[in-house]
Amino acid sequence: MSATLTRPAGTRSRTVRRSARPPAGGRLFRKALHFLTFGAPGLVAFLVFVLIPIGMTVWTGFTNRNPANPPTRWVGLENYTHLLQDSDFTGALKNTLIITVIVTVAANVLGLAIAQLLDRRGWLYNALRSVFFTPVVLSSVVVSVIWQTILADDGLLNSALRGLHVTHPPGWLSDPDLALYSVAFILTWQVLGFCVVVYLAGLAGVPAELLEAAEIDGAGRVTRFRHVTWPMLAPALTINTVMLLITGFKAYDQIQVITNGGPGNGTTSTIAFQVVQTTFTGNHIGYGAAMATLMLVIIAAISVLALRILQRREVTL
Repeated sequence: MSATLTRPAGTRSRTVRRSARPPAGGRLFRKALHFLTFGAPGLVAFLVFVLIPIGMTVWTGFTNRNPANPPTRWVGLENYTHLLQDSDFTGALKNTLIITVIVTVAANVLGLAIAQLLDRRGWLYNALRSVFFTPVVLSSVVVSVIWQTILADDGLLNSALRGLHVTHPPGWLSDPDLALYSVAFILTWQVLGFCVVVYLAGLAGVPAELLEAAEIDGAGRVTRFRHVTWPMLAPALTINTVMLLITGFKAYDQIQVITNGGPGNGTTSTIAFQVVQTTFTGNHIGYGAAMATLMLVIIAAISVLALRILQRREVTL
């Protein structure tokens, strides 16, 4: 169906043909076809590999499932009640919180400082950016093996200290008072490059006109950073903080490879490490699933809380 428009008499006529809009049913069919073509595969993958496993884990957490001790029966909140009284779990939760706080604070502070130093033009600074980002793309197992070689009692660091006439160098991984902080340092070192890149992207978005205007008004470097640069970096701070919180809470690879939860009894054990040990080594699948569910709830709650607080800061600034 088409409509014909004709100019008034005395003017050169021109005919414009307009196609009628397709029926609503055709538009809905095309939208459904587009969704099935592009959206449905991703939705199915998310459902199969994320939502269904999470649902199965939550359900298993309410049972006493143990392949070595059948049958499986429903126990309700018994696993969660026992978790709150389990010294191994509470100790792992404490270690996880310490690692998370250290990684979040240290990586943010050092990442911002390094980004400020690298926020310049030139091939040297481009090369240094690549160097700082390299640990991010390395496997956590590879990073753990490298640092285990460096920090072992007879490793490279202690050998160098002995060469400097330090008679009794620290046991970075064997001393219960130092092992947890050594692991936190290694994790911070690996994620530092990510923070640097995010802050560099934020610094690139700071308008040069604002900095020049502040400088003309007599503002020093510290004042310009405090009142111009830092407020503009609020989104970068939000991204880094949330990502670091999640990274700290799910720390596992470094613990498994470097200390295996030691030295001693659970000195460096984290919640993720306890989940794996309980589920796959101890075969207490129901109890391990409850532990994993509680870990998921804690991570989600802290991440949402941090995200809301930091995003409110973005609006305020």
